[in-house]
Formats: sequence, structure tokens, C-alpha cells
Amino acid sequence: MKFKDWEPLYEEILAYFSFDRKSDEESAVLLQHLLVRDDIELLRECCAGKKVTVCGNGPNLNAELDRIEGTVFAADAAALVLMEHGIRPDAIFTDLDGADERYQDMNWKGTIIVIHAHGDNRHLIQYWVPRIIGPVVGTTQSTPIQNVYNFGGFSDGDRAVFAADELRATHITLIGFDCDDPAVDPVKHGKLMWARKLLALLGYAC
Repeated sequence: MKFKDWEPLYEEILAYFSFDRKSDEESAVLLQHLLVRDDIELLRECCAGKKVTVCGNGPNLNAELDRIEGTVFAADAAALVLMEHGIRPDAIFTDLDGADERYQDMNWKGTIIVIHAHGDNRHLIQYWVPRIIGPVVGTTQSTPIQNVYNFGGFSDGDRAVFAADELRATHITLIGFDCDDPAVDPVKHGKLMWARKLLALLGYAC
């Protein structure tokens, strides 16, 4: 999704959650300054002309692992579930709130860490980005800047779907997505509501 098409949705999201666009943009600049590489071409190679499975971290993920095919994208801590089953994702889309040393190990072995900058994760960006020594790509939900991309999408899972779509995957399968999870808190409920709305724009149900 081009930013001119994304921006009106982004403004709606900011208003819904009372988020601050300036904080998002400052976080993106911080991420840009800390990144020493831009492995967007590796991420593109994972998608272009290929099938991609995007794994959300919903309670149904374990039961749907047999549907995985092609390139595997994980939404943050879904990567840890995959690793428990011997599956190393090709990329992890994360705002770093689920990151630990296992992300570093996967990254060292070739998993691309797609690090997302937003207004309240600057402390995580400062801590983790210098420790991610393998392939990495930066993203923002605000105005894209050099080496920090905006493919569309808001939470980790739907951002991964938007990235796969923008980078020309031929087919995208969603597993581990549960936008009706009753166990989540009100903020997460809002994020799931937006995930459903955004994924529908690409023709996917959640």
C-alpha cells in the first residue's frame, strides 16, 4: 500500500487510540540512525513470485501449523511457537515487545528481523537494534523515511500481510489469526478490530 493511501487510515488509527504522530516519527528517526544495514532486498526475495504464510500469535496457531507453505513470516512472539515446532521463520515482524535472545539466535541463522518503530517503543529500539547483527529491515506506521519503510498495516500480523502483498507474493495464507479472541484487554481488542478492517482491504478475513 502506498503511503498516500495509508495515511488517511493511519490518521483514523491515531485518533482512535489517541496516539501521537510526532512520537511515531521521532521513533522512526531513531530507528533509522541505529540501523547499520537495510536488507529490504532479502525481504523482497522472500516474497516476489512466492507463496507466503503469515503466522499470527493467536490461540489457534498450534492447530493450524499444517497449513504452512512457502515463505514463513511470524508476527512477533509467534516466532517462538514456530521454533518450538522446529520451524525457523524467514522473517519476524516485531515492535520488539516480545523480543528475547531467541530472536537473536534466529537472526544469526538468517531470519530477517523486521523492526517496527512507534511512539512508545524507543527504549526497546535503543536496546535491541545494536544487538541484531543479522539481516534487518526497519518499518514505521508514519511517514516512511530512507531505509525505514511503510507497507501499510498496524499491528505485527497485519503489517506482515501488507508487506508480503506490497513485495509481490503470489499467494498469502494467514494462520494463527483470531480477531475475536475474548481473552484480550480493551487495547488489544481495538487492535484486533483494526486488524480485521485492514486485512479486509486486501481481501483477507480475520
